[in-house]
Amino acid sequence: MFIYSQEDKKGTLIAIDIMENDSRSPLKKQLSRFLVVGLSAVITDFTVYFILLTVLPHPPAKILSFIAGTLVAYIFNKYWTFEKPHRSNYELITFFLLYTVTLVANVGVNTLALNLLPQYTLLAFLCATATSTILNFIGQKWWVFRDPD
Repeated sequence: MFIYSQEDKKGTLIAIDIMENDSRSPLKKQLSRFLVVGLSAVITDFTVYFILLTVLPHPPAKILSFIAGTLVAYIFNKYWTFEKPHRSNYELITFFLLYTVTLVANVGVNTLALNLLPQYTLLAFLCATATSTILNFIGQKWWVFRDPD
């Protein structure tokens, strides 16, 4: 990846573009973009959650922050990671079905890990997040945003 900048005749910067190295495989490109988007979605979830906690109790704050993070993930994965610019009800529905399933998997892994090792809350969180991240990538790559056959 490299940054390309363009200046006008006076030397004033007028454009910056991030150019991708085309030598990467499509899967590696998508995976690296997916991780960037996922991190952005987690940051969105975290930030919105703590802002909303100033005016709402925990459950509605967490629900709304999860929705905000999910919207970030959907928009950026659709248009940037998997480059699917067309409108599709199928993609929207399958994306939210996938996130519902992976949310259940996330909570299940977190609960299981805490039952086995109750003193390791961070480890449980990381195991749950890793599980849902892997399931979300597989589901989005080969189900939600799959290429037509």
